Amino acid sequence: MDTLAASGLNDANIKLCRAETLRNMVRQSFALLLLVGCATSHLAAQDSRADQIQALRLTPGQALHLDGVIEEAFWQRAAVIRDFRQQEPDEGAPATEATEVRIAIDDRNIYVAVMAFDREPDRVVSRILARDQIMEARHDFQFAGDDAVAILFDTFHDSRNAFVFATNPNGAEFEALITDEGAEINVDWRAVWQAAAVRHAQGWSAEFAIPFRTLRYPEDGQGEPWGFNVYRTIRRKSEMVLWQSWSRDNEGFERVSRAGHLIGMENLPRYGINVELKPFALAGTRQELDADGQTPVERQTDIGLDLKSELLPGLVLDLTLNTDFAQVEVDDEQVNLTRFSLFYPEKRDFFLENAGVFDVGFRGGFGPPPYQLFFSRRIGIGWEGEIPILGGARLTGRVGGQTVGLMSVLTAESGDVPITGHSVARIKRDIGENNFLGLMVTDRRNGDGSNTVAAVDGSFWPHPTLNVKGFYNRSFTSGAGGNDHTYSVTADYSTDLVGALLQHLTVGSQARADLGFITRSDIRQTRAEFRLSPRPGRWGIRVIETSVEGEYISTTDGRMQDWGVSFAVDPEFESGDSFRAMFDVGETQLDEGFMLADSIPIPSGRYDTRALRLFLHSGRQRAVVGRVRGGLEQFFGGTLWSVEPSVGLSPSPQVSMELSHEWNRVDVPGGKLTSHITSLRLGYAFSTKFTTNALLQYNSLDKDFSVNLRLNFIHRPGSDLFIVLTEQRGVGNELWQLSNRGLVAKLTYLTRL
Repeated sequence: MDTLAASGLNDANIKLCRAETLRNMVRQSFALLLLVGCATSHLAAQDSRADQIQALRLTPGQALHLDGVIEEAFWQRAAVIRDFRQQEPDEGAPATEATEVRIAIDDRNIYVAVMAFDREPDRVVSRILARDQIMEARHDFQFAGDDAVAILFDTFHDSRNAFVFATNPNGAEFEALITDEGAEINVDWRAVWQAAAVRHAQGWSAEFAIPFRTLRYPEDGQGEPWGFNVYRTIRRKSEMVLWQSWSRDNEGFERVSRAGHLIGMENLPRYGINVELKPFALAGTRQELDADGQTPVERQTDIGLDLKSELLPGLVLDLTLNTDFAQVEVDDEQVNLTRFSLFYPEKRDFFLENAGVFDVGFRGGFGPPPYQLFFSRRIGIGWEGEIPILGGARLTGRVGGQTVGLMSVLTAESGDVPITGHSVARIKRDIGENNFLGLMVTDRRNGDGSNTVAAVDGSFWPHPTLNVKGFYNRSFTSGAGGNDHTYSVTADYSTDLVGALLQHLTVGSQARADLGFITRSDIRQTRAEFRLSPRPGRWGIRVIETSVEGEYISTTDGRMQDWGVSFAVDPEFESGDSFRAMFDVGETQLDEGFMLADSIPIPSGRYDTRALRLFLHSGRQRAVVGRVRGGLEQFFGGTLWSVEPSVGLSPSPQVSMELSHEWNRVDVPGGKLTSHITSLRLGYAFSTKFTTNALLQYNSLDKDFSVNLRLNFIHRPGSDLFIVLTEQRGVGNELWQLSNRGLVAKLTYLTRL
């Protein structure tokens, strides 16, 4: 094995502001943003080092034994990537530990071999064995607590969208989809592929085997390069290294347009019939408390089918019949201490794949998104629980320079809601290297009426560090009302040292999006933020992020609803530990009163707001990881205290657990309340293919205790056996009174034709 790189690298050497003042600050921030965006800025992009790698074509008879040991003779003939640079902690410096990456292809798979050298192999961190735990996505990709490596394929070379695969020294598997260079990162996508890894005296190594049928690529692109990149973390050092796109100035792994190039992708396989059939069979029992106080046992049996077919290269049709989501984990408990609806993330497989295609909206800052045109939980989930899905179809993919998406789902009659059709259509046209213009239409209709929303949106990069995006839509609703417009524009300038953001959103008073999520209508919301992130290089501090943010919200006719200014300081230490302190001041106008947590009246009026919030996070490389969040707020004429500690423990790759508790104490003129939410997550991984998980939750306001136990055995790639027990207790003041219980076994079997 070639180890030249192993010896050739060195160690990496307020005052309260009034509303008019806030408006002035927003206008000044916008002027500053334009000035900064148009000025010539320093961009620490890559130099002219080689940014491509040749894939080795295997001859008939050559085969890979997937075990993580890079010992096959053909690997010695493959081209090698060695030039990895740090993004953290020393931007642009050579990685402190060497990495070698090789790529080979045959008529079925693409193979990637990674040699992750480490001069202290006993200090390599590898505590994760379960699937889908290695990385997570917030605003960008972040590794969890282990050493790991991730690879990226931009198969259409469109500089926007990509497939991601990752593994760690235990061979745990993780995959994701990137849409529009990280505007949407889908970590819940599931694909058919395999990885194996092994630790040894030189560090650790891994091999990936990814079927071409799992990837999508153009038919007429014979010989066209693919985008490719590699991302590695050396966890004990909190070191992040990349082959390309290592600059902190608005680059990173998710910036697909900054990836390198994979050449030699010629004579790739084509399948006359590219169809995946995935039938399922389900059996179980269910109990639910009835009006007589009894919990009779009901037996359940069911069958269904998911079908996937690549109609054209890169264009995929998905069909689902008699859809069932019994294996999906239950939602996390939440306490609503606002006057707005809670927002729960989507967890159902059918709606997760290629979900980024349908992403149009305004995300805002913390909390639920103010406006999201399409929110898939509006399908099959009602106020009273699950609504059966009779069937659905989805068509997504690439056609030339366009990304397209079509979805139609039919739900059964449930309670007072008749059979309902839900449809969404989407097209995005590429413009230049990484810009786009798009159109999208959503439609929900049944015997009671209909709601249709038509939108146009776009995203443009006039400078590598400046992104300008926005959308405009109009709703059309049968009957009275529901016809109005919504529009948004965002300008985001970001480098490692400086960031500036300006956002504006208007939601009309009659705007509706029955297939979307609207936090509040009849608003004009403007938000500006300025960030400064110096790196002192001393005291064990890696970076100190400081920011000031202002927000002003009015009705569409100009009446003030909320304004606020916040200041934050967030030092991150070389150890991976971090601390954040925030101070907010502002004002809220309530035109109508509401019931807080369905128990305390909050009258209309004008309220001052002040808040101090603290966040502490320990480094994730440790076997024991802690997090504490706390706050004290001036809250609707009273006070709100909140504390949320949590601790995670990973004593071995097989065992994981996390205990968290959220405590809130409200004291306002209308009354007092104290809420507790306690949750315990337990996991045991017998192997990378066989895992068990438990989630236990207690909610004091709802007087509710729930248990969700899940066993998942991947008996062959893409095929699963699930055994799931769900139980909920708490009726009135009787905490241990059984409310409902379900036990189900579900078997799926994937066949590729």
